Amino acid sequence: MADRWAALIICALHELKTMRNGELLRKIGGINQKMLTQTLRNLEKDGLVTRKIYATVPPKVEYSLTQLGESVYKPLDEICRWTENHLEELKEIWASQQAERG
Repeated sequence: MADRWAALIICALHELKTMRNGELLRKIGGINQKMLTQTLRNLEKDGLVTRKIYATVPPKVEYSLTQLGESVYKPLDEICRWTENHLEELKEIWASQQAERG
């Protein structure tokens, strides 16, 4: 839950119930594929997100919130709205921090 993208992913999954990786990328502007994958894995490991893999070619993977993940949505809702309203400012801060690190 400490990951800065986790709240946005939980809010997106709550809103749309089930999403594929590409849908999450589009919904959560500013996150890259590597960070999305890492955050989804951490949320899955923590029991907040479930991943369903379909045996198709190419493989289809869908993500949704578990019951535990749904229970954390309400407290996160305000944080999600705040984050969405300030996302551009936050991205600028994160970019400058990244640049300082080299």
